[in-house]
Amino acid sequence: MSKLTEKDKEKLPESAFAFPKERKEPLVDATHVREAIARFDQVQDVTNKERDEAWKRIKKAAAKFDIELQEKDWRDLFKRNGRSIPKE
Repeated sequence: MSKLTEKDKEKLPESAFAFPKERKEPLVDATHVREAIARFDQVQDVTNKERDEAWKRIKKAAAKFDIELQEKDWRDLFKRNGRSIPKE
């Protein structure tokens, strides 16, 4: 699965997303996991607790698709991109 249409996304269970409540960043294949990592710091209107949970799901999906993560924590993504870590 490479490009997901809105219809495809609607069919996915919440568990298929890094941010299930928002249905953002599907983790259905290696390409989407890489995209979720690349866009992680762009997701807005989520708490740091939700980011913690999303990062756990991303790490699990990365392992499933043999993707090596350089970052140990989602906060590293913000630092790498020169963005400040969201405060709650």
